[in-house]
Amino acid sequence: MRTLTAGLSEFFFENRRGTMEKPVIIALDFASAAQTNEFLEHFTTQENLWVKVGMELFYGEGPALIRSLRERGLHVFLDLKLYDIPHTVQQAMAQIGRLGVELTTVTGLGGAHMITAAKTGLLDGAHEAGIEKPKLLAVTQLTSMTESAMHETLQNNQTSMVDSVVHLAQLAAESGADGVISSALEAPAIHQQTPEGFLTINPGIRLLSDATDDQARVVTPQQAAEQGSNGIVVGRSITKAANPLKAYQQVKFEFEQEYQ
Repeated sequence: MRTLTAGLSEFFFENRRGTMEKPVIIALDFASAAQTNEFLEHFTTQENLWVKVGMELFYGEGPALIRSLRERGLHVFLDLKLYDIPHTVQQAMAQIGRLGVELTTVTGLGGAHMITAAKTGLLDGAHEAGIEKPKLLAVTQLTSMTESAMHETLQNNQTSMVDSVVHLAQLAAESGADGVISSALEAPAIHQQTPEGFLTINPGIRLLSDATDDQARVVTPQQAAEQGSNGIVVGRSITKAANPLKAYQQVKFEFEQEYQ
């Protein structure tokens, strides 16, 4: 397993050539552990694989699945987008902090007090378990959200998508989050308006030949890299591919400009 290194962010990992690498995180959008394990058989030769567990899979399989993935040596991003009163989120994050995941999320619209409480709970849980503290990411605006839909939802026609995302990123940074989830399209503006080392992890990634499906703010892996993404989350371009391993390698090649 790669060791954490100092530098722009502890999130990066050093590969065998001593250079810095940003992760391609596979979204495990499956309903069961059985389907997940069958899919992961395509990746038995891959080292330092990152995976994301979302609501569907976690609600079906629970913490046992996270422990199983960690036992396989996988890096786990648990994406539950917690959104509740600060006390409830703090207690829930303490549970997540004990699981050994490396990334997890809250919803940025929950506000400063909720984000701060989430970070406190996460650190407390990891400390009690004696494990490395996870990174906390705040979800800004979903990549399925258009600017017009955002205006309708928030009853505000004055704020642009970029301004909304940057505002939520600044709020998250001031409240103790380690980074945000956003479209890669907003990554340059976020980096300009937040402290050095603040992460932008970006879903809404598709290979050029793939359908966008229900996503609205979509970029290719290469475009994400050009925008300064610190890591990308890729689901259907890999999970629905005829050859998932080949698709994963293609995504990594486009994002990192090299095969691993």
